[in-house]
Amino acid sequence: MLVIREATRTDAQLLVTMIREFAEFERQLEHVVIRPDDLVRDALGKDSRVHALIAEWDGDPAGYGFYYFTYSTWVGRYSLFVEDIFVRAQFRGKGIGKALMKHMAKIAETQSCYGMRWEVLDWNKPAIDFYHSLGAELQREWLPVLLAGERFKEFALRDGER
Repeated sequence: MLVIREATRTDAQLLVTMIREFAEFERQLEHVVIRPDDLVRDALGKDSRVHALIAEWDGDPAGYGFYYFTYSTWVGRYSLFVEDIFVRAQFRGKGIGKALMKHMAKIAETQSCYGMRWEVLDWNKPAIDFYHSLGAELQREWLPVLLAGERFKEFALRDGER
C-alpha cells in the first residue's frame, strides 16, 4: 500500500541516499555534494522554502519528491516547481510517480497556483512519455540556463561592471 507523507528531519539521511541513487540514474553522481545537514537546514524545517515528500510502499521507502514555489510575473500567480521526483527501480510500475505528481498538484491547487513546472533530461524517454501521459507539454522554446561554480562566484563578486 502506498503512503505519501511530508519528510521530516529524521528522513535527511534517507533522502540523501535516494538523491544519490537518482543522480546515479541520471549519470550525474559526481555533482552530488548535498549532506543531511543541508536538507535539515533548507528543506526539513518549519519555515523551509523547499518541501520534501517521501513515498512509502508497504512501509519501505520507495521514492521522493522535492518542490518549491515560483512566481510568474506574466500570470501574476505562483506555480509549483518540481525540483525532483524519483522512484526507486524496484518500485517502478506501481503508480508511485503519478501519485507523487498528483499529491504535488493537489498542494499547488490548494495554494492557488496556476500550474506546475519541472525539467526533464532530453534522453529520458520514459520520463518524457510519463509526463505526456499526465497532460504536460514540453516547452522546447525555453532553454534552461545555469550560472554556477567558479563562474557564478566570479560574476557575483565582480565590481564595477555595467
